Amino acid sequence: MPASSTKPSAEADLAFLRSIVEGGGKPSITLATCYLAGGLLYGFQCLFHIGQMFGVIRWPEMVNLAFVIGVTVAVCGFIAWAAIRDMRESGGGNHGPLATRTLNAAFSSAGMVNLAMIIIFGVGAWRDGDFALWLYYPAVVFGLQAAAWLVAWGLKKKLWMLATSAGGWLTAVALGLLVRQPDDYLYVCTAALFLLFALPGWIMLREARAKAA
Repeated sequence: MPASSTKPSAEADLAFLRSIVEGGGKPSITLATCYLAGGLLYGFQCLFHIGQMFGVIRWPEMVNLAFVIGVTVAVCGFIAWAAIRDMRESGGGNHGPLATRTLNAAFSSAGMVNLAMIIIFGVGAWRDGDFALWLYYPAVVFGLQAAAWLVAWGLKKKLWMLATSAGGWLTAVALGLLVRQPDDYLYVCTAALFLLFALPGWIMLREARAKAA
């Protein structure tokens, strides 16, 4: 084979291998939207509860319940919209570099475990009549997210991912120790939702749009 034809082929192979190692490709719009919407909406819900704590917000009980349910419905709506958008753009397949697919799998696995934790802690708190048991659930969520972000950092080597992982670990420990101190628990949870969910979601969404452009 002539050297002129071998060189482009070798360069293409090297570019392909580098894309796998570096984790190129467009970040998941679904993942970014889940983090951004969840962090903002649940963060504002925590601010709402802080307002109740200080007596600034005094709504009827049914209105409070409707607000909380509405936040969850809105988050689920954003997730559904982003998932449908991703499937349409990808043609329903599992495309993209290996690192990107591995990253998505790590966060999907963490989400699957979260569903199990909802049942475990929710049923336990209801059965024992102790709401503090339920408060351990967000602590576990931040711990799982810390592990997922550590995987992300190992694949992408972006410092903000490592910082998010460390912040998630510290938040998990703090929330676990503050379940009997609801005021401080709420402050920590509010800050963590904005800094460790909404902010990473915004960063990923910005990167996805830049890749698309």
